[in-house]
Order: sequence, then structure tokens, then C-alpha cells
Amino acid sequence: MIGLVAPQPVGLPGFLAMATGLAAFFLSLSFARRSMGGSGGGEARAKRSALSVLGILIQMIGFTVVGMGPLRVELPPDSPLAIGEGAAVLALVGFTLAVFLASTRAMGRNWSLVARTREDHELVTWGPFAWVRHPIYAGLFAFMLALSLAFGHWRGLIVGVPLYWLGTGLRVVEEERLLRAQFGPAYDAYAARVKRFVPGLV
Repeated sequence: MIGLVAPQPVGLPGFLAMATGLAAFFLSLSFARRSMGGSGGGEARAKRSALSVLGILIQMIGFTVVGMGPLRVELPPDSPLAIGEGAAVLALVGFTLAVFLASTRAMGRNWSLVARTREDHELVTWGPFAWVRHPIYAGLFAFMLALSLAFGHWRGLIVGVPLYWLGTGLRVVEEERLLRAQFGPAYDAYAARVKRFVPGLV
């Protein structure tokens, strides 16, 4: 785990911003699972992907590579570098939370941690999904960057980033397969006009 080797010194503002962001994200995730991810109403779930679970596990390993290891909280907390680091971490974490909350709100009961479709599933093309097809994964990548910056584990990105995008690729392929199976030409038309992660690019 290359992130464990020679961490860079960091400041307290960035570390605290990351700790706050982690707590806020897991609270948001818990809320989304309870209030939006449930089946509710006795409606049957149509298809659930087992391969997406593997994708989640690979993503989690990527985050672990970046996040685990010793910390060197050595920068003076009032130094320009520490304050700038804290501001950057706060901006990245804020972006992640904003994208996640907007996306789960737009998806409503369609949202699920593991890829699946419901019998009453809707094709969501509004909110963040009007800009990209998989906004949450773009937001989570920003979260990984914030983690490496706050903990001084930039070297961990050498392993963490490929693992994250490998896991993301597995999840995306499964999600799009399920959506195409359910919505057919409507999803193809949506995919033709909206990119996966970055508006107008990719």
C-alpha cells in the first residue's frame, strides 16, 4: 500500500475539514439509504446486480489505499499552506456532498447502493443527470482527492485512482446494462446526448 510510505506534512485545518466531511457524507449516505433507497409500497424489485458489489469493494480498497497510514500534522495551523489546504479540502468535500445530495434527491426511490432496477423504475434525466449520467462517481472521485490532500497521502493515488476507476467501471457497465434492458431506445437516446462523468467530454 504505497499510501503508507512517507506521508507529506499536513495542517490541522485540512484534517478537521476532512473529518467533518467524512461524518457528513456517512450521515448523508445513511439518510439516503433509509429514506430513498427502500423498496416501499410493496413494489417488487426487478433486477439486482451482483457484479456491482464487486465494483463497490474495489472502490473501497482504492479509498483504503489512499486513506490509511501515518499522518504528519506538522504544518502550523495558521500558515498560508495549512489554510489553503483546508480550503481546498473543504471545497472538494463540499462538491462531493452537493452532488450526492442533489443526485439522490433527483433519483428518489430509484436510488440504490447496489445496481438494480425496480418494476416502477423511472429513467431520471433531470437534476445533475441532465449534465452527466453518473454524477455521484464524479463526486466520489473529488472525495478521494480531498482525502489524499488532507492526509498527505498523494502517493496513494498511484494505486488508489486506478482501483477507484476500475470499480467504477464495473458499476457503470452493470447500471447501464440494466437501464438499457428496461428502457431500451429511451436510454440510448439519453446516453447519446449526455456524457458519463464530465459534461461534453467523457
